[in-house]
Amino acid sequence: MSVTKRFWLLVVWGFSCVTATNAQKTSAIWLDDLPIKSFSEGIPAVLPKTTAAGDSIVMRGQYFNRGVGVNATSILAFFLDGKATEITATVGVDDKGIKELPHTFYVIGDRKILFDSGEMRLGDVPKNVTVKLNGIKRLGLLVKVDDAGRTKLYSNWANARLVMLAGHRPENIPNSDEKYILTPAPAPSPRINSAAVFGARPGNPFLYTIAATGERPMRFSAKGLPTGLLLDEKTGIITGKVSLPGTYPVTIRAKNAHGEATKLLKIKIGDTIALTPPIGWNGWNSWARNIDQEKVVASADAMVKMGLSQHGWTYINIDDAWQGKRGGKFNAIQPNEKFPKFREMVDYIHGLGLKVGVYSTPMITSYAGYIGGSSDLENGDFPDSIQANKRAFRYVGKYRFETQDARQLAAWGIDYLKYDWRIDVPSAERMSAALKQSGRDIFYSISNSAPFANVNDWVRLTNSYRTGPDIRDSWNSLYVSAFTLDKWAPYGGPGHWNDPDMMILGNVTTGTQLHPTRLTPDEQYSHVSLFSLLAAPLLIGCPIEQLDAFTLNLLTNDEVIEIDQDPLGKSARLVLTENGVQIWLKPLEDGSFAVGLFNVGDFGKTPESYFRWGDETAKPYTFDLAKAGLKGNYRLRDVWRQKDLGVFERTFKTEIRHHGVVLLRLFPYTPKSVTTARP
Repeated sequence: MSVTKRFWLLVVWGFSCVTATNAQKTSAIWLDDLPIKSFSEGIPAVLPKTTAAGDSIVMRGQYFNRGVGVNATSILAFFLDGKATEITATVGVDDKGIKELPHTFYVIGDRKILFDSGEMRLGDVPKNVTVKLNGIKRLGLLVKVDDAGRTKLYSNWANARLVMLAGHRPENIPNSDEKYILTPAPAPSPRINSAAVFGARPGNPFLYTIAATGERPMRFSAKGLPTGLLLDEKTGIITGKVSLPGTYPVTIRAKNAHGEATKLLKIKIGDTIALTPPIGWNGWNSWARNIDQEKVVASADAMVKMGLSQHGWTYINIDDAWQGKRGGKFNAIQPNEKFPKFREMVDYIHGLGLKVGVYSTPMITSYAGYIGGSSDLENGDFPDSIQANKRAFRYVGKYRFETQDARQLAAWGIDYLKYDWRIDVPSAERMSAALKQSGRDIFYSISNSAPFANVNDWVRLTNSYRTGPDIRDSWNSLYVSAFTLDKWAPYGGPGHWNDPDMMILGNVTTGTQLHPTRLTPDEQYSHVSLFSLLAAPLLIGCPIEQLDAFTLNLLTNDEVIEIDQDPLGKSARLVLTENGVQIWLKPLEDGSFAVGLFNVGDFGKTPESYFRWGDETAKPYTFDLAKAGLKGNYRLRDVWRQKDLGVFERTFKTEIRHHGVVLLRLFPYTPKSVTTARP
């Protein structure tokens, strides 16, 4: 063979090898083969290979075997790190969607809109999408719908797939920002942190724990306790019963080797309980259906061991999946086999100075498929025929058992009831009456998405009511759940609290397996701050024993908790929005104000704003006190840092991190001489 021929053969062979190598460099990945729920930062369901309702994907009569079905405004975020080359899909409104509402599909890469479908409605021809992704690090798939709270807004990313370099797959958006700790550790001397007001009904069992930080051992005392109450000086637990209605001022005291602390506690015996929002733990976002007695006891022990109980954290609430069948003295719901010693468990938790809650529903079956508070069978049986088709029995049955169930809860010593799933006013009213007649003060919380149109009924009947859908651990969900609650604010107050759902901190199971919250550290500070400003229930949904130092620090700032537990019980109002900053103002009982300055950016105003791109920066901001309705001079305190900032008039300059907060407490200041500090 000649040298020339050998040369050209080598060239052809080399070209073939390069071509083959290039062909092997990419692979197609179907989005429906990914754990797609983990990529969703929206609120409604996202499902692979079906619509969001679990039906076949059908658009304009055409069936699709592959794809991702979404509902309402949907946010899917992927970290590609420059390892993808293309995305293809066919997009449109599902044939089971709502006709009149337009959906707009976007493909966004590194802040640039790469595809915009324009408005699409049910019946429109689906559109094919092919977008090159070379070099793109972060990818966002957005479906924008002005849903106004409506559901069944089904749309689809049919046949959606990514082409990526071989050996690479899309990952979740990194959440590796520094978990910076702002709050100093508690002093060794005592500080009393429990609520300054407590309500109970005449003749009902009374349980109040003096929560105090400081070095142990510690001794507790109380002056002015009404007749019928006793204080355990070692534990600070006050128990008993008070027969006579009235307001009783009590001075409580905690003392250790470093000093002592006192606090005025107002005990109000009357018709109204829940004079401050509940603060504690709920098991659903920790363990969902896998909850059992061992996990509940471990959570109670951890609440004490981790020190949360010293900061006022009180409730240990068992969510869905504890229920067995009807029986016992009252023919009431009994615990299932996962809770073999239910009453003993309740007594043990009470012995720790904590309270216990459970879950139920007025429907035949609960969300998780367990027995509910009604039945189509007169004796309330729960036969295999119902258990085999649980979803078909999500309605209120002919026969209802509110009275029996409430009496059983009281007999066990239950302190809290979460009553769940599309509550109607008659169901809420029946259980409200049953609880009041049970002989025990049981905090009454209704869930899920109590309609605003009935808010006066919720105020009249319940102690808290869910103001929106189930929360997810994303900024979008937090924003929808909390930053839109201004219209609810006038209705919340002592005895009846606006409830934006559980807190999404620590390790959570909101739709996927247990994982660290996807909120950034800045967003977590905003989360705790706003819930406290709103006087919302503070119910963490993470395994307490798994708390890291950052999350524990978030949950144990007593000045933040004090804002939530303020006896005046007023919710903050949104008083100003400017330059991407929201200002929420809350009046407090002592005449001071709590103010949250939140950098929400332009969230929701542009397609790009729904995603986190990794290049966000802090915003300098000048807080004009007069614009917030605050006139005169104020002494400002940084609540998270527990640090006085000085006296200011007119303006206060600061910097707010992206999706972060500056939480202030403002005390009116009248100087003897004009010595105001200016920024």
